Amino acid sequence: MWMTVMFDLPVVEKAEQKAATAFRNTLLDMGFEMAQFSVYMRFCSSQGEVDTYSKRVEAALPEGGKVNILTFTDRQYERIQTFHGRNRQTPQKAPDQYDLF
Repeated sequence: MWMTVMFDLPVVEKAEQKAATAFRNTLLDMGFEMAQFSVYMRFCSSQGEVDTYSKRVEAALPEGGKVNILTFTDRQYERIQTFHGRNRQTPQKAPDQYDLF
């Protein structure tokens, strides 16, 4: 499964800018990667892992703004269409599952 965190945070005041930057850095520390400036994605191997990261994101929320968390399957992820300018990019494949020994 894939987990997407999308947010629109206030950045008018210096304290708001600092809080927004801290939130983005927290997402990166949790293993999210930036898809766009306010959109971060992370692969999760199970619904339990999604629930765990959802709670961690909730604990890191700054005051104000709006944050949405979306989840979708590997198959849905592979159907994402990405463009850079007018050029379509090659679809990304979901990462391989880990082998446990």
